[in-house]
Amino acid sequence: MAYSKPAVTGEREIAAFWEAHPCGDAMLGGLDERFRGDFEAFFASYDAARYKLESHIPRCLDELEVSGKDVLEIGLGEGAESEGLIRRGARWTGLDITSESVQRVTTRLALRELPHQRVLLGSATAIPVEDATFDLVFSHGVLHHVPDITTAQAEIHRVLRPGGHLVVMLYARRSLNYMLSIAVLRRAALVATWPFRSRVHSAMLAAHLANAEREGLSRYLRLERFVSASTDGPASPFARVYDLDRVKRDFPDFLVVRAHKEFMHAPPLPVHGLPGASYLGWHLWVQLVAR
Repeated sequence: MAYSKPAVTGEREIAAFWEAHPCGDAMLGGLDERFRGDFEAFFASYDAARYKLESHIPRCLDELEVSGKDVLEIGLGEGAESEGLIRRGARWTGLDITSESVQRVTTRLALRELPHQRVLLGSATAIPVEDATFDLVFSHGVLHHVPDITTAQAEIHRVLRPGGHLVVMLYARRSLNYMLSIAVLRRAALVATWPFRSRVHSAMLAAHLANAEREGLSRYLRLERFVSASTDGPASPFARVYDLDRVKRDFPDFLVVRAHKEFMHAPPLPVHGLPGASYLGWHLWVQLVAR
């Protein structure tokens, strides 16, 4: 299968986006505006909201059987899965490309007195860890934002012990969200509102239209471009979607041992919670073993 290649966005631009838009903030309206720096209240509210929306995650973490294992988590967000892995017995180390996430997760672990190894600031393409350090690398919703995935997967392979596992959640190409919502409905909405763009009041739609006006509508609507702006907001600089063929291509140092889909999600369609996630879910969980 042939894949179109999006213009490669620099890692610095991606880091700047996530530094300014910490993963998960939009769910609660941000740490400062609503919680005024009350980290404990923020983390409690965030975890409740996250696991109400993505209720499959605790079960998926249980299935990893991390107790007693040296685990590296790449991409930390607000640290909900970090805490989950530690509470399940992992000897946990975390890595994130943004200082904001590193600070927040460090605060979470200190507030809740959770034992861990280190919280590191750095890139998945240059992991600041010695060879053969971990039994498992876990990354939820992060590696599809890494343009140089070939280098990142080689680095992950380097820090894993022989026979170590990589577990990733990647946006699913064969999903209702990608095939219908992103590829058809949202692009059609831009085309339909394009002649009236000066009168659009929706902030999200207006931001997409502003992107299209700046880049050119036809260029912006190319799927390899539009998907980046349709996963984590119109300002998101880079994302890709995966099926197993692309996983095998982008992770050549690994073999796929298990894959499953979760999370029926395709806004603006009201499909959350409906059956069919195992076939058309937005989250593709893949377990790989180092060659």
